[in-house]
Amino acid sequence: MIENPKILFETLFAVAVDAADAKSVLKDHLPSPPKGRTVVVGAGKGAAQLAAAFEDLYEAPVTGVIVTRYGYATACQSITVLEAAHPVPDAAGERASAALLNAVAGLTPDDLVVALICGGGSSLLPCPPEGFTLADEQGLNAALLASGAPISAMNALRKQFSKIKGGRLAAAAYPAPVLSLVLSDIPGDDMAQVASGPTLPDHRGAAEALAAIDNYRLDLPRRMRDAIATVQAPLPNNPVFKGHRARLIGSARLSLEAAAQRARALGIPAMILSDAIEGEAADIARMHAAIAREIALRDRPFRKPVLLLSGGETTVTLRAMGAAGAILSFFWLWPLSLMGWQACMALPPILMVLMALKAMLGPLLARIRWSGCRNWAFSQEPRLPIMMRSALLTPWVNYFRQGQQALM
Repeated sequence: MIENPKILFETLFAVAVDAADAKSVLKDHLPSPPKGRTVVVGAGKGAAQLAAAFEDLYEAPVTGVIVTRYGYATACQSITVLEAAHPVPDAAGERASAALLNAVAGLTPDDLVVALICGGGSSLLPCPPEGFTLADEQGLNAALLASGAPISAMNALRKQFSKIKGGRLAAAAYPAPVLSLVLSDIPGDDMAQVASGPTLPDHRGAAEALAAIDNYRLDLPRRMRDAIATVQAPLPNNPVFKGHRARLIGSARLSLEAAAQRARALGIPAMILSDAIEGEAADIARMHAAIAREIALRDRPFRKPVLLLSGGETTVTLRAMGAAGAILSFFWLWPLSLMGWQACMALPPILMVLMALKAMLGPLLARIRWSGCRNWAFSQEPRLPIMMRSALLTPWVNYFRQGQQALM
């Protein structure tokens, strides 16, 4: 029996977040200074923290510009930090895209571009193709967010409908080499998918984007569909990518492994279900509940007690009755699924954490708000509904920065 599950969960979550700390993930991936200039560009909810850490660690002068979400800025010495809207892009994001493209213009082979890329960058870098407006890209983004499409399908479309994503920012930097340092929020850690790959070549093409339109029944204007079909993002064999490098500096996989290692050090068996879970949040919640029931009743696929860790990128299909975030939906449906387990008269101890890590780094402190004194999994109440009422890990995963609370 764990004496204080609240402390346990907070400790494990903190360990997972620390594995994505800006300075920790950057220190082993710093490039050697070039003969010419070092220009830093970046996009994502953790881009400002990455930029500030890079300035502190790098042993040469830098210039550049990054864009992050409103309220997530961190002061940098020589790198300009811009803010824009997420998840629906706005005019500030469009101006930020222009600033990034301008920052890499006119460089030479003696210069170096360092791209700090992390989750959220797709929405922060609106840059619609010729003949289209910001309103068009906002409409596409809204349709994607409401569709329930996985992040890979969303970004396949975003890459095709952009003048900066899908490797186009790197193409604009040519002939300067680009080092992409990527903090992944993508299931499977395909770096070219993170923030829709502004500095990495597209290797999937328009066919996947068109398939996503059909598969998720996106009602897009005909001319937008035609543009997606005909405007190909640069492919890996394009000479603009010669000499480019990309390194994965952090991901859900690494954070989950850190949490599992700490749990085992505390004498708690830990299993990682997956770091690449995708799908409807409600379906994934039911899947997790089914696994918990199977362990409790039959000791399979793992013997109890056990700590289950999982990560990925779930989505929610918006319908007429309203909307809920993916994390919120998961935490509502998971316990409700357990409540429906009529065959269960007593649930033996099962430990479970959903690692809902996003690219929020540096001074952002991840914390968990609890609704009671004990986690339901450790309750000794004989019936499941009573166990649930005794204390649930609530759906609220809060990030605190500079005294302000930002609800994820």
